[in-house]
Amino acid sequence: MPQTHRTQVAIVGAGPAGLLLSHLLHLAGISSIVLERQTREYIEQRIRAGVLEQHVVELLNDTGLGERLGREGLLHHGIHLNFNDTVHRLDFNQLIGRSITVYGQHEVVKDLVAARLEAGADIRFSVADTAIHQVDTDQPAVSFTHDGDSHTIECGFIAGCDGFHGICRPSIPQDLLRIHERIYPFGWLGILAETTPPSDELIYSSHDDGFALYSMRAADVARLYVQCAPDEDIANWPDDRIWQALGERLGSAGGWSLNKGPIIERGITAMRSFVAEPMQHGRLFLAGDAAHIVPPTGAKGMNLAVADVRILSRALETFFASGDEHRLKDYSARCLARVWQAQRFSWWMTSMLHRFDDNDSYGRRLQLAELEYLTSSKAAARSLAENYTGLPFDEG
Repeated sequence: MPQTHRTQVAIVGAGPAGLLLSHLLHLAGISSIVLERQTREYIEQRIRAGVLEQHVVELLNDTGLGERLGREGLLHHGIHLNFNDTVHRLDFNQLIGRSITVYGQHEVVKDLVAARLEAGADIRFSVADTAIHQVDTDQPAVSFTHDGDSHTIECGFIAGCDGFHGICRPSIPQDLLRIHERIYPFGWLGILAETTPPSDELIYSSHDDGFALYSMRAADVARLYVQCAPDEDIANWPDDRIWQALGERLGSAGGWSLNKGPIIERGITAMRSFVAEPMQHGRLFLAGDAAHIVPPTGAKGMNLAVADVRILSRALETFFASGDEHRLKDYSARCLARVWQAQRFSWWMTSMLHRFDDNDSYGRRLQLAELEYLTSSKAAARSLAENYTGLPFDEG
């Protein structure tokens, strides 16, 4: 039998953006309902990003979400850049007095789900047939099916936090939506392995054979990547080939040795940059991957989603407290200013570190010259550290 629900904000998508938005709204006394097409188990086990900017860590701590993060997160004060058989460490703490924390996105999601359910939140998992309606009026709605029943949410606003392939962005009229996109001619083959890392900080490696990255998710779980073709068949990459490629590209110049271990997950991710403008239409507001994608080289995806919902939650708080819409009207412009800075940084990191098919000796030498300048100039190193650890939140 059809059921009707009422809330102030309907949130489509229970990733980091949707869940954190629901949490921030709850702290401000604003009601929400969260819809998610996947199961709770799926979203809590889906391996994604793992680097949190310092500003994000501070926000999670300030809003009561930092207990397990503080206990299990890995605090990093810098990164290693490996090229030309030499290793250079950039010390973020020394350069700008900031740091990053390695803590998996799925762990953030677990913390958020637990906090929202403990607070009595209405989160509907495994929903289907989700559609949004009347976003250009002051009475938008979301329809969906759950456990075989039809439901409608009547609300004041809709937050589209349903990712790149979601239903919210396509709901904006195509003649109003402008898409900016770049597809890179390579992908990342990523693995999760039970092994201890050779270094206590991330290793970015630029090699003639292609890019490699050694990161971690816990003291005994590593997240490693090697550059490959975007349409590569993962069956062509048995364990021995993966470890051999990682060993060759990461090298041993840093005094480390590659510790092999059981590979418990693997997959290939194509690299793309994507921005949709505007990020709002009527009473619909996009956040996170629904509005923008960055290549993971700069570790910006989840951090941008957090920035989006921080801005959106404050705009909604202002509206429900006073009826003032100026922050809501400025939402897209304020978010996009940060998004484009993150796009620039991610594009720069990606272009500097990867092998391009059309890279001749001139192009390769330019990459190496950029890396040599970066690791020899304090001003250049400070710029990377500032962007990597996170630009300040817009408090306007």
